[in-house]
Amino acid sequence: MEQKTAASKKAIRQSQSLCAGEHDYVHQRKRVVLESLSSLGINCTTDSVPHIALLASGGGQRAAVGLVGSLYQMEKEHLLDMLLYLGSVSGSTWSMSSIYNDPQWSDNLGTAVSRLLGPGVPLEEALAWLGERAKEEHFSLSDIWGVLTSAGIMKQMDLRHLSDEASRKATNPYPIYSAIEKHCYSHGPIQGKWFEVTPHEAGFTELGVFVETSLLGSKFQNGKLLVKKPEMDMVKLQGILGSALALDQTIKDLIPPWLNVSGQIDSAAEDYLRVYNALNKLVALTRSTIKDPTALSYLDKLQKILEDMLNHDKSVWLESKSSEERKSIFGKWSLELMAAVQTWSQSLEDGALKTNVSLLTKQVLPMIMKWEWGTTGNFLYQYQDSTVPPYLRSTETFHLMDAGLLINVPYPSFLGEKRDIDLIIAPEYSAGNMFETLTLARDYAAEVKKPFPEIDAKILEERDWPKGCYVLKGKVKEPTIVYMPLFNRHNCKDAAEFKAKMEEFSTFQRPYSQEKIEFVLETAKANIKTNKETLLREIKKAVLRRHNKK
Repeated sequence: MEQKTAASKKAIRQSQSLCAGEHDYVHQRKRVVLESLSSLGINCTTDSVPHIALLASGGGQRAAVGLVGSLYQMEKEHLLDMLLYLGSVSGSTWSMSSIYNDPQWSDNLGTAVSRLLGPGVPLEEALAWLGERAKEEHFSLSDIWGVLTSAGIMKQMDLRHLSDEASRKATNPYPIYSAIEKHCYSHGPIQGKWFEVTPHEAGFTELGVFVETSLLGSKFQNGKLLVKKPEMDMVKLQGILGSALALDQTIKDLIPPWLNVSGQIDSAAEDYLRVYNALNKLVALTRSTIKDPTALSYLDKLQKILEDMLNHDKSVWLESKSSEERKSIFGKWSLELMAAVQTWSQSLEDGALKTNVSLLTKQVLPMIMKWEWGTTGNFLYQYQDSTVPPYLRSTETFHLMDAGLLINVPYPSFLGEKRDIDLIIAPEYSAGNMFETLTLARDYAAEVKKPFPEIDAKILEERDWPKGCYVLKGKVKEPTIVYMPLFNRHNCKDAAEFKAKMEEFSTFQRPYSQEKIEFVLETAKANIKTNKETLLREIKKAVLRRHNKK
């Protein structure tokens, strides 16, 4: 229920320091870290507890499963309680949000593994949630994406609120989730791009403007809370954090080769590809919420219909056409795709599947045509501060989406004096060019004038067949980074096998089979086990570094 509040209430905190809630949690968490260090014979005082963060990359289901495997093995090696912070982007936010559903997850990671290997949430349960969200003012494709990834990949409908964790004891590392603001990502200054969400606060990292997490999405004007709206649950938040499809460039990366002959795709083709790819991915996710063989065969038929329609009339595109002709062709094809789904839906035999699919298409098809993602009430609307970009002061809503589109590891929230990190453990589950997350983070840090360790150029030459672990040494202000590619020289015999593994476990594909899930889990576990001594050595150095700072 919406709730009117006093117009005079100030709700925005503007600062580059920790909020009181995070400060208190971290203070308590340091006691856990101190005890853990002591158990391993590492001498440390209360004042020299190192600030260690594990930052998980994105990478779709590969990242979601990989993070669970990494954390599971860290617990087995008695390294998990060394972590002060846990940060994630994109696919790794799916599993991070899922494991934090359990206040004692650090001791129960076997449960998280079992859930990944278990059955998906029934489609009926997902649709019930979606029906309620569709009634809300800011319903978008992120809601649809969130519920289907939650139900089909994470196999859990997590209805709690992130702010619920604000009152928890410091049993687990402090969680920080990351997104980016869509308009600022494309058009705005660097300071307006990165957005972080913690149990206590949500806001723009570089601008230093935050609201309580429970107020994210509420109605604001001139820094004052006007209407308090219900806090989004973790299903909706997962949809926002993992919405890589929201960006046009992602769609371009999924273009079939025949359509990309000229190397350039105009806006008409992009509209068509958006429709096709959204339908294709959502059908695959829906498939993972259904076990009935007859229902699965119907969904297979729909996927075949979509694929056939994507490849029809190639000659029409390949012939030289004016932009107006192409716009007309692709507009027609988009409508035909939508109509094909409707016709397929109506052709189903009466029963549960037809009822469920009809409900789903009723919500999905209008949203795909609208192509709106991550719509969120803007707490900076008409906020009177010149450091806030004009766009963020002039719009009542902004659009949050997958932070991996900017940097596929959440470095921005952990650079500089605010959290003063000594050591970053960075398991890399990303697709694409290996080491790109490091070079992008280095360039970002230079632009916002924050310290970042030097990257040896020789390392970058190993991108086609990387080692299992690299240490980028920090000096006084830069954090040290332990960078750990998922596929590497320990588990791939040569560059060809490395490339094959990256393709086999690509980001954009149907939900993994149980065999694939188990393989990624075991690979991530083995990487931690293999590099335990390196991690322990760098943890000891972080203790000394923190001591010298004091």
